[in-house]
Amino acid sequence: MAIYIKIIGYIFIILSIIHLGFPKYFNWQNELSSLSLMNRQMMKTHTFFIALTVFLMGVLCITATYELTETLFGKKIMLGLGVFWSTRLFFQFFVYSKKLWRGKLFETIIHIVFSMFWLFSSAVFFISFYND
Repeated sequence: MAIYIKIIGYIFIILSIIHLGFPKYFNWQNELSSLSLMNRQMMKTHTFFIALTVFLMGVLCITATYELTETLFGKKIMLGLGVFWSTRLFFQFFVYSKKLWRGKLFETIIHIVFSMFWLFSSAVFFISFYND
């Protein structure tokens, strides 16, 4: 299980770095210009903190694998990570509109890849929590 946790950690770090390109990729200069200053800054700030949180989750998975899988406190963290990523998976299917990806090749591939990754991550975290 440790190798899977480390792999997830590296993917989390890559995912957090990808967030740096969001403003340009999603054309935030134009797309967010109609929002109030508060909403624009909230969008940018929340994206930064999501990226930071995902980065730190990755560092934790890579540097504290033993502690996460072998201590009671680590197992509680694994349960929390499992709940967090399961909730993210739920949002992928029941909060985001299918119109965002259906019929669009690149977006459909991204939808499938990340859905599988969040399912994999959730499963690894939950299994690690329950595994003696």
